Amino acid sequence: MTEQQPLPYKSFDPSTFREKPVSFVRRSGRMTPSQERAWEAHRGAYVLDIPNGDQAASVAAGATGDPAEIFGREAPLLVEIGSGQGHAILAAAERRPDMNFLAVEVFRAGLARTMIRAEQAALDNLRLAEVNAPELLERYLPAGSVDEIWVFFPDPWKKVRHHKRRLVSDDFARIARRALRPGGVLRLATDWEDYAEQMREVMDAAEGFERDFSGEWAERFDGRILTAFEQKGIDKGREIRDLAYRTA
Repeated sequence: MTEQQPLPYKSFDPSTFREKPVSFVRRSGRMTPSQERAWEAHRGAYVLDIPNGDQAASVAAGATGDPAEIFGREAPLLVEIGSGQGHAILAAAERRPDMNFLAVEVFRAGLARTMIRAEQAALDNLRLAEVNAPELLERYLPAGSVDEIWVFFPDPWKKVRHHKRRLVSDDFARIARRALRPGGVLRLATDWEDYAEQMREVMDAAEGFERDFSGEWAERFDGRILTAFEQKGIDKGREIRDLAYRTA
């Protein structure tokens, strides 16, 4: 039997300029002409104007945002970290018009694709942020302002020497706890068994969180649509593992 390989993650360049793990590493690649047009035409309506600090995609010191002002209403807020092309959060935003949704991604072409689909669906409950997600959760959004955080299929940093770059860590758990309201939920999913076990170990030990599932792993979250990316892994027999934790 040949060794199973993980889902094909997008290529990254190493990030060594920050002491803390980040939710991204800058990706190469250009937008298509249609994506460029969409970015210029609609970024004012969808992309948060968050000032950057000295580092790539950082949040400038003192920059903050009020979700009620951002969305023009008071409503539960869901934040997806690493939204990619937006498939999961777009489906959720269409299904739940009573909620506000914030997609955090630094791959601009992915944000542009998300923006195009959001415009086609006339969504007014979705915004995009082109910044490092932990900084947005820790410094930009008010404490206790988020109802749910999604981290689906983050980069697994496969090599042991790179595990320190993984997003889900003790420090990330602390940051997520600050952002979530009491009773808020952090949802995780990965196809990389080693990372899933690490996530579970970190979150089981995280202060202020408790499991929102019984057994070894959480049931598949029914609000997470099946994407073509995930289906390829399932077709090859790879096991997708979900986790869910609620703030105590």
